[in-house]
Amino acid sequence: MSTTGAMAHITVKSPEQMQELGRRLAPLLRPGDLVLLTGELGAGKTTLTRGLGEGLGVRGAVTSPTFVIARVHPSLTGGPALVHVDAYRLGGGLDEMEDLDLDVSLPESVVVVEWGEGRVEELSEDRLHVVIGRAVGADAPGGDAPGGEALEAEVDDVREVTVTGLGARWADAGLPTLETC
Repeated sequence: MSTTGAMAHITVKSPEQMQELGRRLAPLLRPGDLVLLTGELGAGKTTLTRGLGEGLGVRGAVTSPTFVIARVHPSLTGGPALVHVDAYRLGGGLDEMEDLDLDVSLPESVVVVEWGEGRVEELSEDRLHVVIGRAVGADAPGGDAPGGEALEAEVDDVREVTVTGLGARWADAGLPTLETC
């Protein structure tokens, strides 16, 4: 059983801030890291991964791998490659994902798995779990303010992000410094 290490809660108010969060997380990552992204469709998982790719200095545009399942982005800076996986269309657990050879890629890469919760945890006891939730209605900052219609577009972009490090690797990884984006 994994122990919980560092944890950070971040309010992200725009896609640009979500991408910036990815850029700020990237320096914390090293070869062998597994990152699980959880959130509904359109929550910002791929946008966050795009920022990770920028921060890691990888080749190629980071786009949703929904139809190809996985994309490998080699490093342009001598760092780890980014393996970006979308498990949305995969119904099973790790057994169904074995064809992707993630266990082979993991030691020398940063593996980011969208929709990975409940599917790939067995790959590593040490992992970073990022949960992206939409702030809705009165719970969203400004959601109950007068003239709420004018704020509706802004509120739609607001996300509450929880970043949790699991395992010894993340016990003291500096995640609380991410709380302001």
